[in-house]
Amino acid sequence: MSLSTFLSRTRGGADRAERFGIQDVLAYGYLVLGVLVILVPVLWTLFSSIKSERAVDNFDTRLLPMSQVETVVDGDEKPVWVYRAEDGAEVLVTKAGPTRKMTDVVTLDAPDAVFQVPKEALTPHEEMRIAVENYLDPILKRNGQETFNFFTYLANSVFVTVAATLITLLINAMAAFALSKYRFRGRLTFTILIVATLLIPASIILVSLFFVVWSFGIFGSLWGVIIPAAATPTGVFLLRQYMLTIPDELLEAARMDAASEWRIFWRIIIPLSLPALSVLAILSVIWRWNDFLWPLIVLISDPNKHTLQLGLTQFAGEFNSDFHYILAMTVVTLIPITLVFVWLQRFITTGIATTGLK
Repeated sequence: MSLSTFLSRTRGGADRAERFGIQDVLAYGYLVLGVLVILVPVLWTLFSSIKSERAVDNFDTRLLPMSQVETVVDGDEKPVWVYRAEDGAEVLVTKAGPTRKMTDVVTLDAPDAVFQVPKEALTPHEEMRIAVENYLDPILKRNGQETFNFFTYLANSVFVTVAATLITLLINAMAAFALSKYRFRGRLTFTILIVATLLIPASIILVSLFFVVWSFGIFGSLWGVIIPAAATPTGVFLLRQYMLTIPDELLEAARMDAASEWRIFWRIIIPLSLPALSVLAILSVIWRWNDFLWPLIVLISDPNKHTLQLGLTQFAGEFNSDFHYILAMTVVTLIPITLVFVWLQRFITTGIATTGLK
């Protein structure tokens, strides 16, 4: 089946499958609306990140990256304007003074001949240009961005995300295995308590987590960000519901063959739970990579331990913010999440659809 055939499928039997009905229109309209809601902010960020600083600061809403042409006059770069005379002739000029009702300008061919024109007759001389400096300046430490250590922040983010995800998968899988395959008093109570912690806002336990991290001596280190968020109630519940679908007969057969519980966990439970583990891995990567508040509390004292999300705060000052750099680096931070999602997305439907089914 081709892609166009799949996307144009209609509801109904073979006798009327070629005709679009009201249900088909509503279904496609709902899907298109959902795609727009999700993609429009991302596309706006992407297209805005390649616009010039002047265009971003002026809230230029045009899709294409149009920027005003600049030229060197008397050793200084000045923006070029188009002066439209009363007879319709257009002349390229630059301003020779402040903008007033009658503004002093000079032509590019005669920079010494100053004359006055109405400011309403001046329009920016623009051209389409991709502002690659928005990406290159922070990464290569150019144009005053020497304090933005991109590769250090990237390494810290990768280490925190990978380490936290691996620890999360291991701890949550072990807890889910115990809650799904062992029979002991209070099993349901523990499960309910774990799920009930989802009702507690994360901001309420920040003070308690701070004292725990401080007491263990890992405040100010990357491990202070990784360890407190290792066990997640969402992961435990997701994996437990999936492991309930694994037949107990497989475990009993393994025990009859003298397999240890640890061997059963690694050789049977983990391979059969790969779809659910993949879903949890995607969620964990998104959580750890985009985490901002907790790393800000733990790593605020050492800029060399900052992650990419914390590094973006360098572009936001008290009186001025470099939004063109913020947008460009935001796009860069989206790339790893996108790659992980593309790599593991085939497991999402399987993992979620079969969770909790017998």
